[in-house]
Amino acid sequence: MYTNNDRLIIFDADGTLIDAFSAIDRTFSLNGMDIGKLENFQRRRKLLKYLGGIKEFPINLRKQFGKQNRKALRETLTEVYREEALLYPGLAQLMKDALAVPGLRVGLVTRNVTIEPAVTLGRLFARHDIDLDALDYVAYVPLGEPKSTAFREARQRFDINPARAYACGDEHKDYLAAIETGLHPFVVSYGFEDHLRLTEKFLVPEEVISRTPADVCDCIRHGLEITSGA
Repeated sequence: MYTNNDRLIIFDADGTLIDAFSAIDRTFSLNGMDIGKLENFQRRRKLLKYLGGIKEFPINLRKQFGKQNRKALRETLTEVYREEALLYPGLAQLMKDALAVPGLRVGLVTRNVTIEPAVTLGRLFARHDIDLDALDYVAYVPLGEPKSTAFREARQRFDINPARAYACGDEHKDYLAAIETGLHPFVVSYGFEDHLRLTEKFLVPEEVISRTPADVCDCIRHGLEITSGA
């Protein structure tokens, strides 16, 4: 049996806490490219996510072709994240309030693709007066590896009953990783996948999806009894 009554919530970074689309849009613009509109970006298949739609595809493909061009894009994205990118409204305060709750473990699991993501996210969160070192668990998951491994590792490290563990993400794979590891899923539809794609293509239940940052803040606060310290 479990040795404590602690709870756990794990957040995804890009598209859940961080307004990643605005950072990507800014990066593309600085490199003479166009990512298109958010609603179109959310509905693209993973392979075409960063190549744009019919209008944007030709120039984006040309700009991304070649190792040096991709390197320049990654360098720009890193700089934008470190100096400009922001958390969605309300999410910084939610994290601060969650960190202040006794017995609530707070984690971050991310596939952030910037250079030295620990440095990048450290600087981004610091702009919101959040020290990532204050979190109980932080994992930087390489592309191609499942988040479920990190979810399970976090839960087991703190000996958390799965019934008292939660994960919040913006893609169907975040939902599946939570289900696979026994965590209750919170899903948002303002990030990398929209509401229609989540529900109709991937059959994510409507009941676990929040459409706005304000909605997910309210849902998590209610579910985990997190009061506002603002």
